[in-house]
Amino acid sequence: MEPSPAAGARETTRLVSHLDRGGAGGSLRLKSLFTEPSEPLPEEPKPVEMPFHHCHRDPLPPPGLTPERLHARKQLYAACAVCFVFMAGEVVGGYLAHSLAIMTDAAHLLADVGSMMGSLFSLWLSTRPATRTMTFGWHRSETLGALASVVSLWMVTGILLYLAFVRLLHSDYHIEGGAMLLTASIAVCANLLMAFVLHQAGPPHSHGSRGAEYAPLEEGPEEPLPLGNTSVRAAFVHVLGDLLQSFGVLAASILIYFKPQYKAADPISTFLFSICALGSTAPTLRDVLRILMEGTPRNVGFEPVRDTLLSVPGVRATHELHLWALTLTYHVASAHLAIDSTADPEAVLAEASSRLYSRFGFSSCTLQVEQYQPEMAQCLRCQEPPQA
Repeated sequence: MEPSPAAGARETTRLVSHLDRGGAGGSLRLKSLFTEPSEPLPEEPKPVEMPFHHCHRDPLPPPGLTPERLHARKQLYAACAVCFVFMAGEVVGGYLAHSLAIMTDAAHLLADVGSMMGSLFSLWLSTRPATRTMTFGWHRSETLGALASVVSLWMVTGILLYLAFVRLLHSDYHIEGGAMLLTASIAVCANLLMAFVLHQAGPPHSHGSRGAEYAPLEEGPEEPLPLGNTSVRAAFVHVLGDLLQSFGVLAASILIYFKPQYKAADPISTFLFSICALGSTAPTLRDVLRILMEGTPRNVGFEPVRDTLLSVPGVRATHELHLWALTLTYHVASAHLAIDSTADPEAVLAEASSRLYSRFGFSSCTLQVEQYQPEMAQCLRCQEPPQA
């Protein structure tokens, strides 16, 4: 509803009356009201490009899997499909041949299928963003998937070792040498195919927070570090163990085919090559336990990192130096830097961060700069940890 002209006139009369009562001040206020422009609103701060040593030194990574992990997922999908098909074939062949060794190989393939599916799930889970509860994100789900793969292989191998021991004690079984030989030959081909698919030959790796190989860029060992994705590496070790067992089963099947009286070769090969499969998991288990125990990353020594920080101009001492890994390829470092009173903290922070990123390929570095105090030399908390 529009106001009437009379109401507008009354409002104008009250305003003039109020200004008249204010005298000259009212006139000045009226003049200011109609002639002086209002003060401009403060401009919103524009985003600025942060220096390279800031935590946002790298561009924001695109959502989803990195090229390395996309390649790992393709490898796992292909190997899982091959593994499932040949596992079904070995179950049928082992049943027809009455061969425990063939069924052993089929059980190992079943464990492989389960571990690869777990690895695919962990790859998907690792793409979830960090939260206030999981501040580092879900990177370690990949390591947990590798641990589950190793544990599953140990469980299956233990059961098969028991069955092989029972067969050695009781000889009331019959082996179909022809069916065993055919199935074992197909199993060797299947494991060779899976090993080829899972071999760590992917896109070139990068350094820094994009999650890649962690060989030092400027200094360090000259030979490459063939580590790659943890899940693919664990599956590859699985397949290598199965491949060794498949060769053993093939040799046993040839012997049984030509010499049926040596049917004991079936449980013996199961026993020997199951032990080899257990031993093949040792490197992966060692790496997984090192990560879960917050150990120093492989090929990144405490002394080289400390000496690099001490070589920064202005740094007098370091303490609270911690090095650990979220995965085989995601390494983190934190430290306190005690500097001279004349040193520029920003310059020291920039130089120290740059050296850690470039020489050791850390994905994340957190450095605290503080002024050096003579008391630090006697402080127990400022001392270096002892040798392991």
